Amino acid sequence: MLNRYPLWKNLLILLVFLVGVLYSVPNLFGEDPSVQISPLRAAKVDQSTAITVEQKLKESQLTPKSVELSGQRILVRFEGTEAQLKAADVLRNVLGEGYTVALNLAPVTPRWLTAIGAKPMYLGLDLRGGVHFLMQVDMDAALKQAEERYTEDLRTLLRANKIRYKAVSRTSDGAIRVEFPERGMLDPAKELIGKELRALQVKVSESEALVEGRIGENERREIRKNALAQNIITLRNRVNELGVAEPVIQQQGDDRIVVQLPGVQDTARAKEILGATATLEFRLADTEHDVQKAAQEGISPVGTRLYKTRDGRPILLKSKIIVTGDQIVDASSGMDSNSGTPSVFVNLNAVGAKKMSETTRESIGKPMAVVFIENKTETRTVNGAKETVRKKVEEVINVATIRDRFSNRFQITGLQGTNEARNLALLLRAGALVAPVDIVEERTVGPSMGKENIDIGRKSNIYGFIAIALFMVMYYRVFGLFSILALAVNVLLLVAVLSMLQATLTLPGMAGIALTVGMAIDANVLINERIREELRNGVTPHAAIHAGYDRAFATIFDSNITTLIAGVALFMLGAGPIRGFALVLCLGILTSMFSAVLVSRALVNLTYGRQRKLAGVAI
Repeated sequence: MLNRYPLWKNLLILLVFLVGVLYSVPNLFGEDPSVQISPLRAAKVDQSTAITVEQKLKESQLTPKSVELSGQRILVRFEGTEAQLKAADVLRNVLGEGYTVALNLAPVTPRWLTAIGAKPMYLGLDLRGGVHFLMQVDMDAALKQAEERYTEDLRTLLRANKIRYKAVSRTSDGAIRVEFPERGMLDPAKELIGKELRALQVKVSESEALVEGRIGENERREIRKNALAQNIITLRNRVNELGVAEPVIQQQGDDRIVVQLPGVQDTARAKEILGATATLEFRLADTEHDVQKAAQEGISPVGTRLYKTRDGRPILLKSKIIVTGDQIVDASSGMDSNSGTPSVFVNLNAVGAKKMSETTRESIGKPMAVVFIENKTETRTVNGAKETVRKKVEEVINVATIRDRFSNRFQITGLQGTNEARNLALLLRAGALVAPVDIVEERTVGPSMGKENIDIGRKSNIYGFIAIALFMVMYYRVFGLFSILALAVNVLLLVAVLSMLQATLTLPGMAGIALTVGMAIDANVLINERIREELRNGVTPHAAIHAGYDRAFATIFDSNITTLIAGVALFMLGAGPIRGFALVLCLGILTSMFSAVLVSRALVNLTYGRQRKLAGVAI
């Protein structure tokens, strides 16, 4: 009996090894401190912008490693963080508000590797550095918005059922009051509200001919819960859409959210990313009152609000909102087929579609406006100290006459270029925050601390590997050497798979690699001990090698499957660092099965397989 693999199996193992080398190598090249420039709204990024950037940096005596124009962004690489920070300040002053200038860490991977999709792993906050925020959700604002929504729904409900009322208002303590002209309308109104708006607890005052509704405690708890969950989804979508790799966004307590952004060095810029929320409001334009008079006096007529268009013209819009951005389920940018101008194509949910359909049916020939609302958080330097300022921007981006009835699908025009159309679609897809958030705690993990953690993790794995190698070679001799070579291939393949999946490696993940190294050698210990046992029983060396690998496989498979089940459970039920540890553990089990059985067997076969009469083996 000879121990040989067929040629195709040897070639397969060699191919897997070469692929592992190619996709793990990018992790050795490191990263450059960089400044990334992206356009906002109508701004453009082209070759002339890149030339301007180079000139301004040269005037400021800053020499970048390279200035790369790629699509709609410019990446400026530097030798160190000091030049990077100075360049960011210079470029923000030069380029103005039309551009986003953000700090970044750009991989130094050769182009031929990136061309085949070989990229380094993402590193977590504890390894790469970045920012950590603890955000407080304003639950009072969420409840206030719910009360305003119920107020509008109640007004619409009474109109639809032709129940006359004098006024519908919201009191300072959160009650919704409906005043009626006579007491005879109280009972029908109470019955209708109890049937259609069950979340409201209704109280009737016959002496004053009014009905008062309050949101019940169960509904209040549900509103708070939904506000927190929706804000987490919105923040995750926003950060993902804006290109921050592998963020950690999770709930803490009943009203707080933890946000970790690995690789983000500029805390102020990170705040702007998180605070940059945008939504739309669709309102009918008011054509009955004098706009110029309202603008001069600064007082809007009852039932209207004064806005300004992008070119600075005043315009009066109805106070009643038809549809808001939170009723948009999808948005994409494109070009208007008629005018050839940039547009955003919008899809509404069922509730929004119904309201839009009813409004457009009753308002054909009337103008309707689209109000763009953006909440920004800006960091300014005042008397040498940085302070955060909230700013709400409201402007009318489009006014169009309603020509026909439409409901869930339509398009928005009047945008300032394709960049604004793309950004608006992005922000609408990500959604608006249901309730405002305040940053109550922020921490910055510097790249130096991350580098220290990487060094500690790397040394731990290297020392562990060396200790295992010495033991295996001393105890199992040549077969111990085969085991260590297979273990090295296992680590190589694990790093390659993590890089191919673009997984995030954290400090617990590095602990997972160390655990995988320790566990992976168990399989070879079982195989080697089985070979020794067969040799003691007088079996020929070839037969002992065959039996060692063949009969130990069932035990190896069972032990790894049980560990894999535990790893999958950790991944599904855990969060944050626990998921990172579980991912590395599960992938390590799969790669160790391949390396411990196939790779080590191939090395043994190549060494002993061609010798027909084998006197003995070094084990």
